[in-house]
Amino acid sequence: MRIVAISDTHGNHWALNVPDGDILLHAGDMTVRGSIEDVKDLDAFLGQLPHPVKIAIAGNHDFCFERDPERSAAVLTNAIYLQDQSVAIEGIRFYGSPWQPWFHDWAFNLQRGPEIRAKWDLIPEGIDVLITHGPPYGHGDRTFRGEVVGCRDLLEVVVRIRPRFHIFGHIHEGVGVTANEHTTFINASSCNHYFEPVNEPLVFEI
Repeated sequence: MRIVAISDTHGNHWALNVPDGDILLHAGDMTVRGSIEDVKDLDAFLGQLPHPVKIAIAGNHDFCFERDPERSAAVLTNAIYLQDQSVAIEGIRFYGSPWQPWFHDWAFNLQRGPEIRAKWDLIPEGIDVLITHGPPYGHGDRTFRGEVVGCRDLLEVVVRIRPRFHIFGHIHEGVGVTANEHTTFINASSCNHYFEPVNEPLVFEI
């Protein structure tokens, strides 16, 4: 199965050159300010792509999914929207979650510690591909200022459940691939720090 991963497109999706694949993943920040109209435009873009399955989660810019998740998900007709949910595609289990440690006054913010850990503890074992908006600690989480801002609680859960792949974004300048013994970590941010869509989609096989 060939999977294509993008994230943090911030309304610049029409500028992307998306390679073909069996599944397209979007790890959040689909929009700039999270309006329903922005989601409709993304949905039109997804609808003209050839991938048989598209899966998306929200990010901190996607306010409409926090304020009105049912309406927002209904507008996204060309993708499976996951919010603390899983889906199996041809036996491969995907789980998606939009939360990140508190970041200014954006959407899907939770305090580090017990509050956000409660969300990560919802992730079941047996997940093949984990999709979160924010990165785990130490993987694709270094900002342009040199700060390491990933979530330690998320990393602890990932180490315990051992997904084969963990896809995320949020920290644009952390784009790229890292790995430990059991999991490949992919920061799939499409935009750079200046919100320019210059990063190519990342492709992997499972």
